[in-house]
Amino acid sequence: MAAGTRVESLPEECLSHVLSFASPTDACRSSAVSSAFRDAADSDLVWENFLPSDYREIVSRSVSPVEFSSKKDLFRRLSSTPLLIDGGKKTFSIDKCTRKKIYMLSARELSITWSTNSLYWSWKKPFLISRFPEVVELVMVCWLEIHGKINISMLSPDTTYGAYLIIQLLDRAFGLDTVLSEVSIEVGNYRMQRPIHLKRDQCRKEGLEGLRRGEDEEVIRARGDGWLEVELGEFYNNGSEKEVKMWFRETKGVHLKGGLLVEGIELRPKE
Repeated sequence: MAAGTRVESLPEECLSHVLSFASPTDACRSSAVSSAFRDAADSDLVWENFLPSDYREIVSRSVSPVEFSSKKDLFRRLSSTPLLIDGGKKTFSIDKCTRKKIYMLSARELSITWSTNSLYWSWKKPFLISRFPEVVELVMVCWLEIHGKINISMLSPDTTYGAYLIIQLLDRAFGLDTVLSEVSIEVGNYRMQRPIHLKRDQCRKEGLEGLRRGEDEEVIRARGDGWLEVELGEFYNNGSEKEVKMWFRETKGVHLKGGLLVEGIELRPKE
């Protein structure tokens, strides 16, 4: 009897148990081996293991009911479309390759200096596709400070995360590249801080603007969803701390600045 046949003769539950230790990609590929592998790879036992242990609690916080036909269907949904949770102030998704958690904090979930004053900031429905019902536009300030925080227990343990400010620059943007801005991450005693110079690149490719730090290093990157992102820093989640704090600020200049559209801050595992 061939080795492959002997494996396929195992009970479906045994095959599913073995596949649960593989990656989602490998589990899907195994479906092409035989009908026995296909049935095992589609089982809830496999995909339950690929979902985070607290997925039921997270799904219960969705702003609208989450319907799914199987655990595989739920994984596909969470790894392709962010789930709007916590009254529309956060989104949750899963990295389909690493199975790690991804969160985005909306602009409403951030602490933005003077954001309640309509003379300085304007809350509005996004003109771009956004995960959230509203975003905030910088009208004009001299003191720019955006701060976010999240409980580290919400993130995947033993994982290096990057934090990214999700923005757009409007046509009327001004004063944002006059002096150096500062980005930072703080987790317990760990602090990562660096200056960045948001300077418009003279070259526009495919309608997307590039901003750079210094001469060569990229500060801001175009995303596939029409937004831009600025990396605030990275940190390792060892599970020993309670909170991650993130900042984007320009408070040393006394000049006016405006035309910045803020969607939120995303935390996702680093590649």
